[in-house]
Amino acid sequence: MTGGHSVGEVAKIAGVTVRTLHHYDGIGLLSPRGRTPAGYRRYQDADLDRLQRILFYRELGFPLEEIAAILDDHSVSPSEHLRRQHRLLTDRIAHLQVLAAAVEHAMEAEKMGIQLTPEEKFEVFGQSYEEEWETEAEQRWGDTEAWAQSQRRTGGYAKADWERIKAEADALNARLVEAFTAGEPADGGPAMDLAEVHRQHICENFYDCTFEIHRGIAGMYVADPRFTATYEQLAPGLAQWLHDAMLANAAFRTGEQA
Repeated sequence: MTGGHSVGEVAKIAGVTVRTLHHYDGIGLLSPRGRTPAGYRRYQDADLDRLQRILFYRELGFPLEEIAAILDDHSVSPSEHLRRQHRLLTDRIAHLQVLAAAVEHAMEAEKMGIQLTPEEKFEVFGQSYEEEWETEAEQRWGDTEAWAQSQRRTGGYAKADWERIKAEADALNARLVEAFTAGEPADGGPAMDLAEVHRQHICENFYDCTFEIHRGIAGMYVADPRFTATYEQLAPGLAQWLHDAMLANAAFRTGEQA
């Protein structure tokens, strides 16, 4: 059989190298059906169909051995091969769409500023930090204006900004412990002033923390064991004291009842 295409012609048509076609022939993956009297390879239409399938599966990351097993399974009809290719392409398209959405999200984040890596988050916030907290927070408050405002602000923060915020929070916590252990009443002036510093720290760095929101945060400090533990580790009883101070401060500054 001397008709068909030469190896050079097939390489050009398929966009592969002659060396690749020689390799496929050598391992029995694609052996051309024809030869010239001089022994040169001649590829027939059926060979080109098989090459198309090989390159399709190769593009999807299948190893050559698995491709050979798929194509040599004579129980699978040509139409079934096409259906399989369609399913694989559909799955790949869906996967690429997910990746594209992730890239778009990253591009948007890049416009807003530098984000901390997971390693930097642990470095800044300590070993007790858990990334799941971010997911939980978004689930609970993701549809609020405060969350949107916080995302806009923090999206532009670099590592140095987070280190500053952490240092400010640590300094405030030290002042809270000092006032609490000194016996300051939660509804006294020094305690309420510290509660206001706490609220302003949120306003300045994250979102406009109204007194209503601040009351809600105070509630979490005694209702959520994780928040409670954060302050109890600093001083037993501090969580409840801070809660009371935040409510007293809100009542004092708004003229409402705590």
